[in-house]
Amino acid sequence: MDIAFRTESGKFNYRACAVIIHEDKILAMHDERSPYYYLPGGRVQFGETAESAVLRELREELQIDAEILRPLWMNQSFFTEDVSQETFHEICVYFLIDISETDILSKGSKFILYEDNHFHEFHWLAFSQLQDEYLYPAFIKENVSRLPEEFTLRSEWE
Repeated sequence: MDIAFRTESGKFNYRACAVIIHEDKILAMHDERSPYYYLPGGRVQFGETAESAVLRELREELQIDAEILRPLWMNQSFFTEDVSQETFHEICVYFLIDISETDILSKGSKFILYEDNHFHEFHWLAFSQLQDEYLYPAFIKENVSRLPEEFTLRSEWE
């Protein structure tokens, strides 16, 4: 069971996401339900660690077995989702991921993978172009080129 629930005020999510970097580019994705890019990952399940969740999501979405290098951020985000217009309170742990033992780079700069009944379209986005991209959460645009040395707690309101 995913750690997500609705209240009268909005929806809560506990997520884990992958920061996958190669040659000053970050791997981002979108699907048929979202016009914006976001990072691979998903909801943490009850009784599951954030580390296990991000690795599970990488197997499901990218069909790879990768390794975590280190945690980067725990982000507390308060936002209204652009498509559904739902109000969210989301806590997400972001992990830097090692893809050196995977075949992900052979898939190209843009590729589509299917999970259940929908698709995920992946793009390698250049750091230099991130300000022009429709990418959430917004703090990634500013911070991906200078990753923290230590696990960092942050908050953002959009």
